[in-house]
Amino acid sequence: MVTDDTPLPGRAEDLLRELAPQVLGALVRRFGDFDAAEDALQEAMLAAATQWPVDGLPDHPRGWLIQVAQRRMTDAVRAEVARRRRETTVFDREVPDAMPVDHDDTLAMFFLCCHPALSSASAIALTLRAVGGLTTAEIAHAFLLPETTMAQRITRAKKKLARLERPFAQPGDSEWRARLGTVLHVLYLIFNEGNTSTSGPELQRADVSGEAIRLARVVHRELPDDTEVTGLLALMLLTDSRRAARTGDRGELIPLAEQNRARWDRRQITEGVTLTTSTLAQGLTGPYQIQAAIAVLHAQAGSAEETEWTKILALYDLLEKLSDNPIVTLNRAVAVAMVHGPDAGLELASTLDDQLAGNHRLDAVRGHFHEMAGDFAAAITCYTSAAGRTPSAPENHYLTLRAARLRHR
Repeated sequence: MVTDDTPLPGRAEDLLRELAPQVLGALVRRFGDFDAAEDALQEAMLAAATQWPVDGLPDHPRGWLIQVAQRRMTDAVRAEVARRRRETTVFDREVPDAMPVDHDDTLAMFFLCCHPALSSASAIALTLRAVGGLTTAEIAHAFLLPETTMAQRITRAKKKLARLERPFAQPGDSEWRARLGTVLHVLYLIFNEGNTSTSGPELQRADVSGEAIRLARVVHRELPDDTEVTGLLALMLLTDSRRAARTGDRGELIPLAEQNRARWDRRQITEGVTLTTSTLAQGLTGPYQIQAAIAVLHAQAGSAEETEWTKILALYDLLEKLSDNPIVTLNRAVAVAMVHGPDAGLELASTLDDQLAGNHRLDAVRGHFHEMAGDFAAAITCYTSAAGRTPSAPENHYLTLRAARLRHR
């Protein structure tokens, strides 16, 4: 959060990250050219990063960015029109300098990217790139795909939208609802990338997860009675409440069972529990709502030993019926192991060999089950394999250390 006490360079950086999707949304809706809008936005942000620390923040930073970016786009249009000798086109695309600065285009940008002409996977990838600000590599990791494949998917999505008539027209109420599922999934992926980074030296990226929470609040304000919107916001808050306890002084990963629960954010837990409880009158009907209920049980346990694993397993049973997702099954295997023992967990995990082949999480969970069973040799093998497969440095260090400790037992 930006405050008056924050140093100006820090305030400018935070504002630029917050305002980027809003400005991009305004430019795309106005000009209809995604690539050109992204280029103009980058130029405007570069100008802001250079000028704001020297001249001070403008009274209306969003309006400042939009005006600078739109001038860049207008200049580009003028140059192209002059080259093709079609001067009249530029006047149709001119944007007045006076633009409203009190409207947040971020949510609109979400729904613009989730156009029904795009497949769900393409819409999610494009929105993560344009609104979430994730790199193509980060999106590829989130989808478990090669980076080149993801880059091609995003490019094709942009080209498909460019071929449509008025692709960035504001969706009506029925379209708004139809695109909501994709929007929520995008928010979920953005939050997960911030909560546990798929690669790099840091386990968590608080700026990314914080942005996902902010955007989820925007959606929740628009649709406060939707149980899945409420459930997703609650899930984010409950998960994020553990952030301070998830890493040690040197950034090392601390698993849930070993975390100092006194460091959990009680304010976020209270809000998350309240939101989740508000959805229960309509029953447990959606995957985000169910995951929030699971997070509530973890949050309310005074210690790892007090965790109500039987209730958690029942919720995972219900979640698995609604979601054909191997990660859900893997998480359910953990609950199975905690209720019925590690052998039962290993048996369920073995059903995921094809679906999660090469995924480090499967080996990491297997290592945990073998360790629970006292088979340290098998646990070491699994932990070592998982460490070699994860691109995350904190996860690699944790898994390597776990294997090393077992070797000396």
